[in-house]
Amino acid sequence: MLLLHKTKPGFGLELSDGAEAPAPAAGDVTVRVENAGICGSDVHAYEWTDGYGFMVPHLPVTMGHEFAGRVAAAGPGVSLAEGTAVTVMPGVNCGTCANCLRGDRRNCLKRSAIGLTRNGGFARYVTVPAANCLKLPEGVDTELGALTEPLGVGCEAVLTGEVGLGDTVLVMGPGTIGQAVALFARAAGAGRVLIAGRADGPRFDTMRQLGFDDILDVADAPLFDLTMAATDGRKVDVVIEATGHPPTIVDGLGVLRTAGILVVAGIHPGPVSLPLTDFVRARQQLRATHGCDRSTWDKVLSTLGREPERFRPMITHRLPLERGLEGFELSRQRAASKVMLRP
Repeated sequence: MLLLHKTKPGFGLELSDGAEAPAPAAGDVTVRVENAGICGSDVHAYEWTDGYGFMVPHLPVTMGHEFAGRVAAAGPGVSLAEGTAVTVMPGVNCGTCANCLRGDRRNCLKRSAIGLTRNGGFARYVTVPAANCLKLPEGVDTELGALTEPLGVGCEAVLTGEVGLGDTVLVMGPGTIGQAVALFARAAGAGRVLIAGRADGPRFDTMRQLGFDDILDVADAPLFDLTMAATDGRKVDVVIEATGHPPTIVDGLGVLRTAGILVVAGIHPGPVSLPLTDFVRARQQLRATHGCDRSTWDKVLSTLGREPERFRPMITHRLPLERGLEGFELSRQRAASKVMLRP
């Protein structure tokens, strides 16, 4: 079976033949993967930027945590029928730690991650817990189903930012997570959604296809100047950062109103230094978001089921798995929005 996997620390991935997925044990299913998206986190692991050393004890590992497919086989005690179209939540809870026992499964102390610390969806078949599989709504194919995870991350960021009716929201970063943030900010009632990026033509084009025309290119002028010109001198209510570039946090605080909320969603390779006196006097709120709750997955699937084609423009490239390294380079060079691999 062809696998795209991380075999050792350092730059790169390997595409090679490997063992078939194990037969499903009790409570597990084997999923025949039909679509698997390349995530920004996957690119970080590919580049081996700071913050991915947690993968070392688990290498080699087949990557891919944004995927959907169909149930190929089910272990004992599983009710999912063969052929059922599913998307897969990547976080696997142990069920026995103190947090799991008190119902706080999202903060499981022994949590593992499909595609990062256990084998994921960049393969034809993968065996996963049935509890991590969610049926796709009618009218949602597995290509759109593979968007559920990044859409959930964006939706969770909007919930964390408490975006409300009529708010002006600045989304920093026009990649997949930024696109998801923009879509769910609009769904939450934002009066205006501004998109900031740097010389990011292909992904700006995707934003426009999704219906967002307020594009701020910081290659042309400082963010503060562009934002003030776009808003007639008014600072924004909520900033949601999805760049992974630490200095953007300070830039975002500079255009955020007094008592406004800035949500950090990007994965950053280094620290940031904040002007704390200005931050305190402005009573701004700095919050973090990562992943999403199960309830957010349900919200996303419900939204996909109502308007599936609204999200299709997010996918700009579709490649067979054997061209996976090409897909990673397209993503790394920001020449693509969402690259979907098809095992």
